[in-house]
Amino acid sequence: MTEVENQIHQLCIENHFLYGYRKIHALLTKDRLIKCSVSKVQRIMSRHGWGCRFKQKRFNKPGNPYKTFENLIDRDWNTDQPLQKLTTNITYLPFGKTMLYLSTIMDTFNSEIIAYQISDHPDTKLVLNTLEQLDNLSGNTILHSDQGSTYTSREFFEMARKKGVIRSMSRKGTPADNAPIESFHSCLKVETFYNHKEPIGSNNIVIEMVKNYISFWNNKRIFTKLGNQSPVDYRKSIA
Repeated sequence: MTEVENQIHQLCIENHFLYGYRKIHALLTKDRLIKCSVSKVQRIMSRHGWGCRFKQKRFNKPGNPYKTFENLIDRDWNTDQPLQKLTTNITYLPFGKTMLYLSTIMDTFNSEIIAYQISDHPDTKLVLNTLEQLDNLSGNTILHSDQGSTYTSREFFEMARKKGVIRSMSRKGTPADNAPIESFHSCLKVETFYNHKEPIGSNNIVIEMVKNYISFWNNKRIFTKLGNQSPVDYRKSIA
């Protein structure tokens, strides 16, 4: 990339991809003292897919949901056994060459990420591929999600039924109902991508960073609530 492209990408990262080309141009010429036309900034951001991405966080699509469920969790994530209360969600990863999406499932017993999948589309296939990774679930396992179109689809309903899980859903427009997985996604971005000084520019690097962070989260990161143990060590300690 050229120096101008590097500077534009860095500004996009620093501002969490919240700004369009006009604001990025203003920061580029004011703070970085780089002479560049608005149209050139627009072309560069459009070519690399660096436009404002904040509004893409919600993945709702028009149409009637196949099936919704009551909020059985009601923000009570406490459990004394693994695989009793699971939570899932999708988050966006606007850090590589193009937008990527991460789907994760967390066991709130020990905050362990027990399944995840990355795709370039936040569609039903993404969440199905994530759910497919779960095995040996008991008939008492609750899987909590929001009411996004992927989770209210017939395909996800059928797979969850075959897996034998009990469904639970957040109230509309209430991310706090799904706080554990929202918190994990926030930590992932803050502790990796938002601290990354250089532009990434490669989807493969983004994928590798996510893989490494989830491994760190599960196996190395200690939690006070787990007696200063990692999620995996805590799970093994009670086995």
